[in-house]
Amino acid sequence: MPGTVGRVPTPSVPTPGAPAGPVATGPAAATAHPWADTPLGAPENWDPAVRAVMDVVLDSPVPMALLLGDDLVLHYNEGYAELIGDRHPDALGRPAAEVFAEVWREAGAGEALERVYRRGEPFLEREAVLPADRQGGGPAEPAVFTRGHSPVRDSTGRIVGVLTVSAQTTQLTQQLQSLSDFAAALSGTLTLDDVARVTLRYCLHSFDADRVSLAVDEGAAWRLVRRIRGELLDEADERLPPLWRRIGADSALPAVVTARSGVPSFAADGQPLRDVAADRHDEKIRALAALPLRSSVIRGALTVGYQAPRPWSPAERALLAASAELIGQAAERARRFETQHGTAQLLQRSMLPEQLPDLPRLRIAARYEPGVDGNAAGGDFYDAFLLPSGALGVVLGDVAGHDVQAAARMGQVRAALRALALSDSRPDAVLGGLDRLVGSLGTEGGTHELFVTVVFGVVDVDREVLTLSSAGHPAPLIRRGGPDADAEFVEVPPGPPLGLGGRARTVTVPFRPGDTLLLYSDGVVERRWQDLASGLAGLGAAVSAASSGDPRALCAVATAAVPGATEDDVAVLAVEHAVRPSRSAGMEVPAEPTAPSRVRHWLTAQLTEWQVPEAVVGAAVLCTSELTTNALLHAGTAARVEIDLSAERLLVSVADSGTRGQVTRAQTDTLSSRGRGLGLIEELSDAWGTDPTVRGSTVWFEILIPGAGHASTPPRRGRRHPWPTTRAAASSSTWTAP
Repeated sequence: MPGTVGRVPTPSVPTPGAPAGPVATGPAAATAHPWADTPLGAPENWDPAVRAVMDVVLDSPVPMALLLGDDLVLHYNEGYAELIGDRHPDALGRPAAEVFAEVWREAGAGEALERVYRRGEPFLEREAVLPADRQGGGPAEPAVFTRGHSPVRDSTGRIVGVLTVSAQTTQLTQQLQSLSDFAAALSGTLTLDDVARVTLRYCLHSFDADRVSLAVDEGAAWRLVRRIRGELLDEADERLPPLWRRIGADSALPAVVTARSGVPSFAADGQPLRDVAADRHDEKIRALAALPLRSSVIRGALTVGYQAPRPWSPAERALLAASAELIGQAAERARRFETQHGTAQLLQRSMLPEQLPDLPRLRIAARYEPGVDGNAAGGDFYDAFLLPSGALGVVLGDVAGHDVQAAARMGQVRAALRALALSDSRPDAVLGGLDRLVGSLGTEGGTHELFVTVVFGVVDVDREVLTLSSAGHPAPLIRRGGPDADAEFVEVPPGPPLGLGGRARTVTVPFRPGDTLLLYSDGVVERRWQDLASGLAGLGAAVSAASSGDPRALCAVATAAVPGATEDDVAVLAVEHAVRPSRSAGMEVPAEPTAPSRVRHWLTAQLTEWQVPEAVVGAAVLCTSELTTNALLHAGTAARVEIDLSAERLLVSVADSGTRGQVTRAQTDTLSSRGRGLGLIEELSDAWGTDPTVRGSTVWFEILIPGAGHASTPPRRGRRHPWPTTRAAASSSTWTAP
């Protein structure tokens, strides 16, 4: 039957002895074909009306075929030759039933053509899916056509053949399928970054555009993200947060104008971005469509541009409008999620200490990661505070639940614990008072299902001892310092959770210089598919193998020590008894382009003054420059760089007040166009990570000082971490929101 077996014309294999050369099509093929040997006879003897139709067929750029005589002998033009692929040129002058024998008897095939020929009834196939893969080696998906079949009459009005005209609609069908895939992809997005990433990728490929942009409102301003054809993007780039550009509220950008007005616009030819072009890519755009996002909670617009004039057909406009509708719905869901997510996290973190004590002989770090989907407040908490005696009180607890009520109870327990400890710092007395409080809260709420576990300790630096008491909480872990560094669980006398009327007991253990205490919640060690003993063993092994006892590094080690995802919150608090007091300094970094350079000069001068080895200085400056650049680029706020130098290691942290969320590792390879900074920090540091704070994030790295007598001295350059790096990372252009 007239149809397609491949879109690309393939020359037929020449017969033995025949001269090799290109296959003739169109008028050349018609002239060369031996028509006198066919039932049609020589062309000069054909009816003038038939010859006129033949001339139309040969001159038309649209795929057309003329089927003449009772056998429906095929004659066609160059466009049709491309459609039938390998069947050309052998199909010329042969009956259609022979050329398309394998499909001739199928419904709507040969029967439809014969009916047109016998009865003179024209026939339109609005969607003909032609078996492009029947020949083998063809495209994986069949081409889709709209075809019309009309009777051809001679000068006397007698039907002598059938004219077939084919119009390929595969691209439109593919775009509709792509729209369905686009909707499915958008349904899995959580943040505006996710929506933008999916939108840019879809529109650039589905519409075969030269430029795509998405603009959304930011209250007093707008922000816009753009992608252009030809950008070198790899898998790592696709996972990176889009780089948004801030736009003034009164901008004349078509995206902003359309978003404000809610009225779509279509420029068929001209320079629609001439007055607002950001670069030469914008200047080259001649056709631009701008569609508003239909949403009740967010204003925005999608633009699709081309470097050539474009008429914007009704079908294309409808497809763009449908795409913008889907984007608007996804953006609305994302905005609501981000609002809820931010509120929950702010509630959670506002109940945690914003700053931990800064003491000369104790180094303290903590880490908290919400469980479930990160969209609910949890009940895990930690605290560290100075006691009237000069000792340090440390606590880590877990209030069952993942809702606002659990967070509120957590806040009550934490506040009450500090008040009790400031009055009487004995751990057993503190937990005894808390037990009565939790019991009272349960009675007041009419429930006995309150489940609160907590461990409280007092660190006495002068006496070099640690006193602990636990109410149903996992045993603390101490990493001992010295050449034979090892981790051991503290055998705290067991006690029931708070509120059950139990009596807490205490234990006192040595806590010497070089030792590090680690308190943790059960989310660190519990996994559904393994028992608790395995999780505890994994935590102990990971802490023992850590390159140093630095508390920040140990928090990162602990949160990734047990493989597998957890649905529970994760909280860790680490306290190191320093061998020697450390030196520290800090610098406020303004949100200016010159800030990374200023940080490099300041850090070099400070570390040189402290007589840090030159190799460490060079590595630290490079890593800090990367972190500072990322803080300014992705958080968009001022930052603070802090350095802490001890005899064993250099710790550098960069804190911002943005809302980019947790930083995760984006895999890159040697050909990645971005992501070089992460590899740099991996190679030059001994540990790194990210800690969410009440407002923003803190990214840090640690470099061991050569010859400082560490417990283990593996080669630092290029060493991989003993824990997975999926929870925290820092790199140039590799901030990835989960």
